[in-house]
Amino acid sequence: MDAVFEKQPANSDADYWQQIYDMKPAMLTVARTDPADVKQRQLVVYLDGGRLGEILFGESLRHEMLPGPHRIRISNTLVWKTFTFNAKPGEEVRFEAINRPGRLTYPMMVVLGVGPLWLTVRRL
Repeated sequence: MDAVFEKQPANSDADYWQQIYDMKPAMLTVARTDPADVKQRQLVVYLDGGRLGEILFGESLRHEMLPGPHRIRISNTLVWKTFTFNAKPGEEVRFEAINRPGRLTYPMMVVLGVGPLWLTVRRL
């Protein structure tokens, strides 16, 4: 008896995994280069709950990721910002982070030697 091979439907598991394999990865870039930054303290970057690293003023962090939904969290150890985004295959997702002073930062620095810094994050 001869074996008969049938063509699999277009939405089979094999086709799905082949589409995933053929996808170009997306790239995440977080930059800290804005002149309004106070140029002090590190910013900690997390992607989907995992720590990617720290950036200081003038630095940027790049990370290759799978296309699809993601969550980024950026923290200056006092304040944090969280964003969700959807990365398309081959897309470069860019964020700019700014560690900036508030109204009371400089008076507190004069009195206490330290002051709170606030965080601004923009998707470019």
